[in-house]
Amino acid sequence: MTRILPGVIAMAAVVVASNILVQFLFGQWLTWGAFTYPVAFLVTDVMNRVYGVSAARRVVFIGFVVGVICSLIGTQIMGEYGPLVTWRIAIGSGLAFLSAQLLDVAIFDRLREGSWWRAPLASTLVGSSVDTAIFFTIAFAGSLTFLEPANDVSWAGEALPLLGTGPVAPLWVSLAVADWMVKLSLALIALLPFRAIVRKLSPDLA
Repeated sequence: MTRILPGVIAMAAVVVASNILVQFLFGQWLTWGAFTYPVAFLVTDVMNRVYGVSAARRVVFIGFVVGVICSLIGTQIMGEYGPLVTWRIAIGSGLAFLSAQLLDVAIFDRLREGSWWRAPLASTLVGSSVDTAIFFTIAFAGSLTFLEPANDVSWAGEALPLLGTGPVAPLWVSLAVADWMVKLSLALIALLPFRAIVRKLSPDLA
């Protein structure tokens, strides 16, 4: 456990920070949490590369537990329009994180023997896409209102041009696409710190 403690601390910090920053808007389609949350994939990939699949999964499960705790706390804090975290958001967040991170671990492990950049890039791109799809669908899709009937998410279904300029789509789809685009961009940027951290922790694997 001691050897992966930095990874555990980093993952917990990312999850806590993202749960806080998601309350603050960045422009029309994003929150500040959109820029911190993708770092979780970097943490997972570094743990996977340096310490292996088992260690990476342990870090993911600890991050999941921290996320659940944050969500439960958020459901008890009342904001201007109700709880800071609704049950749909809590469910979507937990399922998205666990599914995407474990998928990331599996894909990375399958590709670990290839070029150094292939495993972290492919696993993060796929994991990020799954994360976005699961979270936004569960949290805001009108077809899933039965998950929390008392939570009015009709605002998320408002028909608007996609990202303000594209074809008409529900608002939550624009939010999801913007989030997904940030994740894809950061997946590319994260290759640099991934390479540097792996070289520092285990030069023979770099």
